[in-house]
Amino acid sequence: MAGGRTPNVYLRGGSPPEIADEERLRFVSDINVPNVKILCGNRYEHFEASPEVAQVDGIELRIFVWSRRTYVAE
Repeated sequence: MAGGRTPNVYLRGGSPPEIADEERLRFVSDINVPNVKILCGNRYEHFEASPEVAQVDGIELRIFVWSRRTYVAE
């Protein structure tokens, strides 16, 4: 969880070994964005917003689903 903030999104899909379960809970300042990308080493993992929400430990999380991977240009 980035910056000690309460998570408000869950990132679903992609490759589990590359994104640890604890890194899938995230805080996003604007949960109404159409997509989220996170830097993982030399690449970005992209997630698209879904209409789904989930309850985890009494907190409502918006679900973002993995859509693609892009690599950082060298």
